[in-house]
Amino acid sequence: MASMRDIKRRKGSIQSTQQITKAMKLVSTVKLQKAKGRAEQTDPYFQYMYRTVSSILARSGNMDHPYLRSGESQKKAIVVLTSNRGLAGGYNANVVKLITESDDVAKEDVVIYAVGRKGIEILERKGYHIEVDASEIMENPTYPDAAALCKRVLDDFAEGKIGEMYLAYTHFKNTVSQEAQLIRMLPVEVSELSEEKSSREILMNYEPNEQEALNQIIPKYVTSLFYGALVEAVASENGARMQAMDSATSNAEDMIEDLSLKYNRARQGSITQELTEIIAGANAIE
Repeated sequence: MASMRDIKRRKGSIQSTQQITKAMKLVSTVKLQKAKGRAEQTDPYFQYMYRTVSSILARSGNMDHPYLRSGESQKKAIVVLTSNRGLAGGYNANVVKLITESDDVAKEDVVIYAVGRKGIEILERKGYHIEVDASEIMENPTYPDAAALCKRVLDDFAEGKIGEMYLAYTHFKNTVSQEAQLIRMLPVEVSELSEEKSSREILMNYEPNEQEALNQIIPKYVTSLFYGALVEAVASENGARMQAMDSATSNAEDMIEDLSLKYNRARQGSITQELTEIIAGANAIE
């Protein structure tokens, strides 16, 4: 059985850790509220952009455009959004699992465009090739930063270095629920719309021509989806960290209660032993 000194030292150590987890929880809560508000403000625009582009493509008939078909290269670019810091539960691991445990993505065919140091560390250990490290973007995501990284990936796609483009990130549902997702961004998928059949059959006219129009529209569409994912990833990270720190604080509280009970028992046992020795000594003198 541990001594009273050992129990007291361990209890003090856990109390110090608990103070840290409480502070981190409060910081994450404040950051989450800001990130959540930002995500809620930007989401309608990105959802509308997605529906608009899908509608345009669905009404355009059978078009032949580089952004609408897979390239000749077997390489698949995956933009991976993780955090620069740990202590966020399974947030980073869940995103990486989308890549490492996918049957559709072979390691030798994957080119990683990483945003977040934690994801880079895990993927490098598993032998994946990191083409771009843009971890600084995650500190304060802005639309120009998203556009710059997307331009790099789109240029590689246009040059035939990659055949497809995917995005691995964490979708923010609410404060306590986040879902890791892997979505294809290029070639653009024409989804079924919920409009009337007559509306779907209306063909879209382009000025000056469809090639020029799509050359302008699709990069903005891809960049918009990417920036929206960045904003959601920040909110998801802080939500996951808040939950992890809350759980750690609760576990620390349980451990402190258990150690307090053990300390009181040890102290009671020590007092009982001292009294027994005193009584035995007194009886021996008599």
